[in-house]
Amino acid sequence: MDYSLSNDPGHIVEADRAHVWHHLSQHKPYETAVDPRIIVEGKGMKVWDIKGKEHTDAVSGGVWTVNVGYGRKRIGDAIAKQVTKMCFFGGTAGTIPGSNFAEMLIDKMPGLDRVYYANSGSEANEKAFKMVRQISHKHHGGKKHKILFRERDYHGTTIAALSAGGQEERNAQYGPFTPGFVAVPHCLEYRSQDGSTGEAYTAASLKAIEDVILREGADTIGSLCLEPITAGGGIIVPPVGYWDGVQELCKKYDILLHIDEVVCGVGRTGTWFGYQQFGVQPDIVTMAKGVASGYAAISCCVTTNAVFDQFKDDTDRMSYFRDISTFGGCTAGPAAAIENMRIIEEENLLQNSVDMGAHLNANLMALMEKHRWVGDVRGKGLFAGVELVQDRDSKEPVDEKHVAAIVADCMAQGVIIGATNRSLPGFNNTLLFAPPLIATKDDLDHVTDAVDQAMTRVLGA
Repeated sequence: MDYSLSNDPGHIVEADRAHVWHHLSQHKPYETAVDPRIIVEGKGMKVWDIKGKEHTDAVSGGVWTVNVGYGRKRIGDAIAKQVTKMCFFGGTAGTIPGSNFAEMLIDKMPGLDRVYYANSGSEANEKAFKMVRQISHKHHGGKKHKILFRERDYHGTTIAALSAGGQEERNAQYGPFTPGFVAVPHCLEYRSQDGSTGEAYTAASLKAIEDVILREGADTIGSLCLEPITAGGGIIVPPVGYWDGVQELCKKYDILLHIDEVVCGVGRTGTWFGYQQFGVQPDIVTMAKGVASGYAAISCCVTTNAVFDQFKDDTDRMSYFRDISTFGGCTAGPAAAIENMRIIEEENLLQNSVDMGAHLNANLMALMEKHRWVGDVRGKGLFAGVELVQDRDSKEPVDEKHVAAIVADCMAQGVIIGATNRSLPGFNNTLLFAPPLIATKDDLDHVTDAVDQAMTRVLGA
């Protein structure tokens, strides 16, 4: 059989239809009514599909990843040069790009010291959970093993990561889950659990975490795992003072603070990492997505030396961190990450995230003034959410089908946006925006103009 690669669009679509299992997709429509979408090229903030249609990508690759935009030849060249010389060696040994990127990364993360490489955000979080569990066995008789997580947060797609996931519909049909993971309440002030606001809501949110700690027993809890800003759960920026209080609770009860930066990390919010917006000092930080902007697979679990040192004991043959990530040894990831970080610095993309984030926020607030369906606008940097409601007083969410229709209308206009989707029962009503950090005012105006038109067509003026 001839395995020469086809360039024929019809053949490619049919091969995809017959053989590719797409992520997060119901394939029944592909059998008759719908062609699978094939993306063939990207440049800057634009992508083109196999039918030649141009799209402005306002979600950085569909899943908040391509932070420096498409078509970065220097990243591709760095990958090619590195993998031609040395493509892979298992993580029991080091590599030149692995050492260099770790040094660059730690320079951006004062107070943290060690980088453990893996290949996805889910896997990075698994590493963190395993570290916590092994520390519990080594130093606490196995008792301090529980991991707290927050409602509406998301930490990955493996069973253990879903066990720490606060999105019911993401978890549906995948149980039973790993024991020892315990939820704390969400911190979305717009959906205040007790009707409080401001300082009172911050205090109530922190008390809710402490109540869980006291109920479970602090001597059973190893870590608290949180996103700095909840991403797929609706772009939730914690209330003022929340993170200071979280840090105090972790210190008070000797709980490791694990911050999941898989989405927020590497410039998304206008600082290198989301936690740096709030002045906290984590014990463990996990990251993926924007680390190499999708040009190669890489994730990192970064820890303090205090965490690392708990695995240094040559008197016990089981004392080291007995874990491996096969593709954590691939050199393409750190090679791409080095160039990705250089681009962000050279092009001042952290500041662009701040400046263009302010412009995006202004555009979204203008939509709120124009459309009564907009209940809340929230976010930080080039990371924003628009929660849609049927009535601003009752805050009753619009139906998920209307949100999906707005996303589809934007797609028809050549603009790709996101939305909470089959994640939160009754609350899949938030439009999501995370454009590449290279976005300009014209790009963002184009995006929000499309949303304006879509909302008018789907929901009315």
